[in-house]
Amino acid sequence: MSDRKDMELIAELVPPGSRVLDLGCGNGELLALLRDKRQCSGYGIEIADANVLACVQRGVNVIQLNLEEGLAMFGDQSFDVVLQLDTMQHLRQTEKMLRETARVGRVGIVSFPNFAHWPNRLHVLAGRMPVTKVLPYQWYDTPNIRVGTYADFEVLARKDGLRILDAFGIEHGEVVRRWPNLLASVAVFKFDRG
Repeated sequence: MSDRKDMELIAELVPPGSRVLDLGCGNGELLALLRDKRQCSGYGIEIADANVLACVQRGVNVIQLNLEEGLAMFGDQSFDVVLQLDTMQHLRQTEKMLRETARVGRVGIVSFPNFAHWPNRLHVLAGRMPVTKVLPYQWYDTPNIRVGTYADFEVLARKDGLRILDAFGIEHGEVVRRWPNLLASVAVFKFDRG
């Protein structure tokens, strides 16, 4: 997650003082924001060496771990909030990690590129895979293993018995609540185990 306004919108979903686990925390920018502005504590999970170093330089607690290995080191509901922002599309075992997010945290928050955003639909209609700010790669060099839509996540959440507490899209740093599957480039969901 690189857009500061998007990050601030998601940070607002995290209650002040929460104990947070950020899966795929990148350079630790969001965890530092949560620590400094919302008095949160916790850990980031990251695999990339450069990002782990950036986290350490920010004073963010980080564990170097491949998310595909799971979260067995953490007990049930060991965190108030588990963040899985812009990581789901990179995982082979997306559904398993979603269940782990719900197990380890009292609340989970996920975000991912919404493939059903209208400009993406136009690209596909023209016979091409979309290349946008949120999906900036060509089909042959993308780190994304899969793509999903806002509506797809709603179906998956129901299937896995997750209760959606809040959901919206983000477009140009603004919350989109009306027709987010069509009008938002990023999907955001806050959920619990119900």
